[in-house]
Amino acid sequence: MGAFYATLEVGGMNGREFASVEALVDTGSTYTVLGSDLLKTLAIRPTERRRFQLGDDSFVEYDMGETPLRLEGLEKVTTVVFGPPGVSPLIGAVTLQIFGLVADSVNERLIPMPLIKARPL
Repeated sequence: MGAFYATLEVGGMNGREFASVEALVDTGSTYTVLGSDLLKTLAIRPTERRRFQLGDDSFVEYDMGETPLRLEGLEKVTTVVFGPPGVSPLIGAVTLQIFGLVADSVNERLIPMPLIKARPL
């Protein structure tokens, strides 16, 4: 599966300020990761701290919080990880699911999630 970037707007807690970043679409990552320096500039505060296993099997702890994001013309509140300052932003699977989007790696774009027929309860 190919990697590609998408424009992500990260909202401040005042609801008026947004910062635009180019973020790697990473369906193998659970959460969206943004630099702690960017999140602090936007007055986003951590609400919890979690332990994560990295690709090299090492473990780290990062703060997490919630913030408004804009992606593909939609605006939603989602969980973000406070990565190291200056880290390359990435969009994880939870954010994609909240926005109802899937990665089309062949055409390097995000598309609406196909509807799945549900069986009546």
